[in-house]
Amino acid sequence: MRNIFVDGYNVINSWPKLNNIKNYSLETARQSLIETLSNYSVYKGYKVFIVFDAHMVSGSLEKKEKINKNVVVVFTKENETADSFIERTVNNIGRKNEVFVVTSDSLEQQVTFQRGAVRMSSIEFYHEVNNVENHIKSKIEKKYHEQRNTLEDSIKEDVLEILEKIRKSD
Repeated sequence: MRNIFVDGYNVINSWPKLNNIKNYSLETARQSLIETLSNYSVYKGYKVFIVFDAHMVSGSLEKKEKINKNVVVVFTKENETADSFIERTVNNIGRKNEVFVVTSDSLEQQVTFQRGAVRMSSIEFYHEVNNVENHIKSKIEKKYHEQRNTLEDSIKEDVLEILEKIRKSD
């Protein structure tokens, strides 16, 4: 299974919609990212770790929250950046599993690449996620249009027979 580590705030600042939301509510932007990547991960079958910095929060402890079987949200502990958490974790699993790191931080990209991960910029990932969302929407629309919702399907058989008799009597 592919593992994707996402530098949460880096992505929020890079994706136009999330960056706009962040200007009004950082929490809403975080939740929107989590929801979007939850849908993406389930559709693709990837495991996604969304890592948020808490290094500026005094006394904070590392907190992991499992959103579903494919998504884990991590808030780093005090004095730890998302970059350092990702580097440490990738170092432990990078050569055993297929690992992608999503960040636009060029130094972070170089370090994780050296540790066996594939790097992807936040904007590249944005396009990847948008393509998946568009594909899902088109499948739903296609399925919706393929379903024939006729009056015949909604009326009881005896009422349908009466209507058919009336139609034929004209």
